Amino acid sequence: QVQLAESGGGLVQAGGSLRLSCAASGQTSSKFRMGWFRQAPGKEREFVAAISWSGGITYYGDSVKGRFAFSRDNAKNTAYLQMNSLKPEDTAVYYCAGRTVIGNYRSPETYRYWGQGTQVTVSS
Repeated sequence: QVQLAESGGGLVQAGGSLRLSCAASGQTSSKFRMGWFRQAPGKEREFVAAISWSGGITYYGDSVKGRFAFSRDNAKNTAYLQMNSLKPEDTAVYYCAGRTVIGNYRSPETYRYWGQGTQVTVSS
């Protein structure tokens, strides 16, 4: 089993930046791809970004492309989501997730491991 824990959320003004971290523990020797999702009140969980095991391949949702950057440091068992040029519509709970199977990286159902989430609030 793999446990994931997010940190780094908070309140920021529009145009600002935040860096979220996702620390993995447990059976971290198993290779798993990772993703970030977010969920705003009353809305479905939305795909934000995905990354390969090596970190060499990344994918982004259209709403964050060019503003967010997903990276990982496997030696530290930690992944990062750098969020720049934040907008009020980025306000949500952000979740990191891990998957061991090849599938639709945009679908939450593909992911086996989930963190508890961290709140990001962007004020206008």
